[in-house]
Amino acid sequence: MRWMGLVVLLLPLLAHAWSERDENRWRALNEELRCLVCQNQSIAESAAPLAEDLRAQTRQMIASGKTDNEIRQYMTARYGDFVLYRPPFKPTTWLLWLGPVLMLLLGFGLVWRVRRGEAVSPAVPAQQQTHADVERLLKDIDDD
Repeated sequence: MRWMGLVVLLLPLLAHAWSERDENRWRALNEELRCLVCQNQSIAESAAPLAEDLRAQTRQMIASGKTDNEIRQYMTARYGDFVLYRPPFKPTTWLLWLGPVLMLLLGFGLVWRVRRGEAVSPAVPAQQQTHADVERLLKDIDDD
């Protein structure tokens, strides 16, 4: 009787013949999804138990006829945009997408400002400037 339950569970998987196209889709999806435990690996690379579960889940969803977009939507609905290596461009991820560009512009601006400051500053060496300041102060004291 228990084997009947197993057959009922596996019937959708058996009804859908697993093709090479399905295998390629499955592998591509596994590369797109981030392991939530490792965080720097895809679920294809990770050996974490959660990654194994997610791989099995994507296989089952492909076998049941879900499209790639439906699978991505399910994963993001369940785990958030963090599960995607390429999260969508929306207000909650603007900093993620624009952060590197902003940091680069900030760096260029800082370099430009420092260079501009060097070009504007007098060509008098700091030691000569200090000596001139001391001489001026002594002269002011003597005048009083």
